[in-house]
Amino acid sequence: MTVRPLIGVSTYLEAGTRWGVWELDAVLLPAGYPRLVQEAGGLGFLLPPDAPERAAAAVERLDGLVIAGGPDVDPSRYGAERSPRTGPPAPERDAWELALIDAALRAGVPLLGICRGMQLLNVALGGTLVQHLDGHAEVVGVFGAHPVKPVPGTLYAGIVPEETDVPTYHHQAVERLGAGLVPSAHAADGTVEAVELPSGEGWVLGVQWHPEMGADPRIMRALVQAAS
Repeated sequence: MTVRPLIGVSTYLEAGTRWGVWELDAVLLPAGYPRLVQEAGGLGFLLPPDAPERAAAAVERLDGLVIAGGPDVDPSRYGAERSPRTGPPAPERDAWELALIDAALRAGVPLLGICRGMQLLNVALGGTLVQHLDGHAEVVGVFGAHPVKPVPGTLYAGIVPEETDVPTYHHQAVERLGAGLVPSAHAADGTVEAVELPSGEGWVLGVQWHPEMGADPRIMRALVQAAS
């Protein structure tokens, strides 16, 4: 019997969430993430925010890690003043996910950052973010789409070699690249849409879009294969 790799996915911590007759604090995640992991051949494991010092122990039990999309990264994490257009902070999630990223990088666990996850990967390695750009989230609460073009010779280009339309919903992006990261895809306006560490430094990829909202499983399949 084939053993499916265990893929951890970080989650939201939301106060006063309603379901059925209940209104309670909840740890939650859009179902597209675990579904995509499952369709790609992995076992999805949800990681609620926890004490950062426990991140290494959590990562030790995983074969791969996904840092999910979500709220804006606190600008204080990359030494910037908060823009009026930056969303409210999520300090517990920032601390936990930064610790998860650090643990995965140290342990060589395959890592995929999605939207916020890509931005947080960049910040974890000393990079900065553009706090607002127009044209990548047209309608509040509705995913858009635009083409991204891979950079030849990169990990991402080896997975998706052609220009493709991707599901998008973001208003922040990479400004200064973190240490060691290279861009591996761009939007038509030049926005960095994917980043990665060069080959030989582990399987580490961040994408600005939301593959869990699309129909192309290749990125998650590549993560699951690397984690197998």
